Amino acid sequence: MKYRKLGNTGIEVSQIAFGAEYLVERPYEDTHSLIKACEENGINFVDCWMSEPDVRSHLGRAIKPNRENWVIQGHIGATWQNNQYVRTREMDKVVPAFEDFMKRFQIDTLDFGMIHYVDLADDYNGIMNGPFMDYVRRLKEDGTIDHIGLSTHNPDIGFLAAQNPEIESLMFSINPAFDMFGSMDDIEEYRKEDAFDDDELASINPKRAQLYELCEKTGTALTVMKGFAGGNLLDDKTSPFGVALTPVQCIHYALEQKGVSSIFVGVNDVSELNESLKYCDAAEEEKDYADVLKNAPKHSFKGQCTYCGHCSPCNSEIDISMVIKFFDLAKNHDNVPESVKEHYNNLEYNATDCIACGDCEERCPFNVHIVDIMLDAQDLFDL
Repeated sequence: MKYRKLGNTGIEVSQIAFGAEYLVERPYEDTHSLIKACEENGINFVDCWMSEPDVRSHLGRAIKPNRENWVIQGHIGATWQNNQYVRTREMDKVVPAFEDFMKRFQIDTLDFGMIHYVDLADDYNGIMNGPFMDYVRRLKEDGTIDHIGLSTHNPDIGFLAAQNPEIESLMFSINPAFDMFGSMDDIEEYRKEDAFDDDELASINPKRAQLYELCEKTGTALTVMKGFAGGNLLDDKTSPFGVALTPVQCIHYALEQKGVSSIFVGVNDVSELNESLKYCDAAEEEKDYADVLKNAPKHSFKGQCTYCGHCSPCNSEIDISMVIKFFDLAKNHDNVPESVKEHYNNLEYNATDCIACGDCEERCPFNVHIVDIMLDAQDLFDL
């Protein structure tokens, strides 16, 4: 197992982390066996957003003997009401639900207190300017939580969080399918049968790529949820591409993105966990998702840059995928946004350094005309 630092916190966590979402209505023995397998394989990072009481109790019991080895994320705003999960900002529900979390996990201090599931701007602003955030701040001030994080599926909210110095960690949904979308107010939009039928969904949305770059720049720890798109990417019948990816390929995709520290894998049992752990010893060809996507029967990426990095190394040391990201972000505007121009100008080498050798194009699995894009980027950014 390899480890990465969580942004500016200095905390080191395993690249593969444990997302416990499939432990609802399961006996303690299932939780114990999974936690034991995690520990034996070097996983030291766990997220629990579920409010179902037994999930919390079982996880707390299983982790307690080795608590000092674990980094725990717990969510503030996930409550259990009338025997079901409810996301809320009502403080008379939020406070007892979080106190219940701490009690059931048998801990006095939580590593990351996550502001739970914020996908709307009004919700974000209400949280930041109201009693919810006051409560979170008090939890940090009195040492109940060490760090403040936030979970979202919406890149617009991600941008707000990554620019907020109080938010030290961002939990965001990253996979090859979701990355084709821009901003969505409702995660359920991803699940609609026709969600991926738009011809514009032919390459990664550069806005999401810019978010990952921003997290790296600000030192906001970026952790991944929904890496398998709820398992849909692992089956060619449910994959929006019409072809299945492996857990190893999905994990590699997530860990390749700028700023990403760790990916939480959702698994039902130890055998599924072992499928994800194969990433640790996988050869490069087993990790490679580009060859799968380029032959996908749906949403062919031919001619479209996916920022996969296969074009590297560049003879002029240009970060080609980054140049194309900024070009994609800027090209649809009447005037290049100042923020994008600044990021582009801060690159050590950019499109003006291209010598048009074409070596990168020979390596590109999607037949992107990279030299032409470099010329277009020169014209665009030199205006």
